[in-house]
Formats: sequence, structure tokens, C-alpha cells
Amino acid sequence: MNADLKPWYLSKTVWGGVLAIVASLANLAGLGIGSLEQAELADHITALLAAAGGIVAIAGRIVAQRKLK
Repeated sequence: MNADLKPWYLSKTVWGGVLAIVASLANLAGLGIGSLEQAELADHITALLAAAGGIVAIAGRIVAQRKLK
């Protein structure tokens, strides 16, 4: 696997796009989400997902059946 690749869910661009869609739908529903809030939410989401990935990696190593050399 190429070291330059990252999972799609760790991309701020992807989450920014998702949040833009959600903000548009929220605006249609009468709620307002500004671009500053969208950027901040994208940062928080990617940070949470990165932390979750680290936890899963460590937990996977702990429960792994084979030892490391």
C-alpha cells in the first residue's frame, strides 16, 4: 500500500463537503451553520476519527494472535 494514501474518512476535504451538504439541508430546514463552524466541525471530526483509528490499531495489536518479531 502506498504510504501517501490515507483513508477517505480522514480527509478534511471529504468532511468539508459532507458538512456543506448538511449545512445546505439545515438552511433549508431553517437552521444556519456558517462556514467557520463547518471548518471547525471538519477539524474535530477528522481528529476524532484519527484518535479512533489509533485506538483500534492498539487494540488490534493487543488481541492479535501472533507475536511481533
